Amino acid sequence: MHTIGTKSSSSGPPEPDGDDDEADERLRPARSPARDLLPLLAGAATTTAGVGAVLALADIDSPLRAPFTLFFLLAAPAAAVATALRKLEPVGRVLASLSAATAVNLLVAQGMLAVHRWSAPGGIAAVAALSSLILLLVLVRRLRGRTERGRAS
Repeated sequence: MHTIGTKSSSSGPPEPDGDDDEADERLRPARSPARDLLPLLAGAATTTAGVGAVLALADIDSPLRAPFTLFFLLAAPAAAVATALRKLEPVGRVLASLSAATAVNLLVAQGMLAVHRWSAPGGIAAVAALSSLILLLVLVRRLRGRTERGRAS
């Protein structure tokens, strides 16, 4: 017959009883499901936007082409601008980045129409290039800020 040992004090953290994996599970704080969901949603959004850009650039006929391409045209510049506005409150950052995404799309369309070079693949490429440029400038600014702070210390 197997006996079960009892502990005299239950106020402190549980004592490991030889099984390290079991002790680690008891001492580790529980992860929130929302914390696990955010990277998953970001990956799904990136995949959806990428598929939309590929479908439009490759001129593939698919019922998903229009919604995925529209998602790319809104998400790419919005994500780049949202990265730049990291210090804003979340609601303000979402509104500002969606407004900026709309402005980027309108400026690309207006510029292409003004020079008589309108094409859907060209517009998608231009939006992708501008979004990449915005993101690159933000990353360069952050890296430059880190090196200057490192020199000042």
